[in-house]
This record gives sequence, structure tokens and C-alpha cells, in this order.
Amino acid sequence: VKSGLCKRALVQLSYAIGVAKPLSLFVETYGTEQGTLDADDITNVIKIAFDCRPGAIAQSLALREPKYQETAAYCHFGREPYTNKGGIKFFEWENSKDLSKYKGMTPAQVTAELAGSNYLTKWVD
Repeated sequence: VKSGLCKRALVQLSYAIGVAKPLSLFVETYGTEQGTLDADDITNVIKIAFDCRPGAIAQSLALREPKYQETAAYCHFGREPYTNKGGIKFFEWENSKDLSKYKGMTPAQVTAELAGSNYLTKWVD
């Protein structure tokens, strides 16, 4: 949404116990796509840009760094992300990934980029 691919989105992931990769990914844009990409193309963009294996999520959001005191108070969401002097990242989940390069692509270009990516190492397909 922030990168301008659509104005509104619902993203659903499903997992199974003991399976590291998400079993399914569903994206609903409610018809608010901005440009030539439809919801299926935006789903492919997510497969290219994100690694949603549980370990990868924990690493990208810096969830294994001890910081419970600061994140437990005054809500987990809507806070400004920052890194302290010790290098520990706080509220990393508030940083959005820039996907604006996909906004100008055609569906064929997204499909070609998906085929050339390593998405099968990150997703069950």
C-alpha cells in the first residue's frame, strides 16, 4: 500500500506445524490496484520481496534481540522505529519495504522476475 501498488490490501498467510514455508498466501486488494498489476501480480511481488518463513520473519524484524521493557509499554504498533547505541533495533516492524520499483512493471515483467527469483526456497508453491 505504501509503495503505491494498491490503496487497500488484506494479506493472509497460512502455516502448518513443522513446515517452515507458508502453505498459502492470499492477497485481496478490493479493486484498489494502482496501475497495471492486479491482485495476482501483487501476490507475486510479495513472493519475490518477502521471506515469510518463521525464522526469516524473526530475523528481519529483529525479534530475537532482548528489548521487552521498551516494546511492552504503550502499545507495540504505531511507534517510531529506532536503533539504540548498542545496535539493538526497536519497532523494526514499523519500517516498510520499498516496493515502488514494481509499480511501473507490467504483469509479464513481474512474472519474469518471479521466475528468475529464488521464491521457491521461501514459499511452498
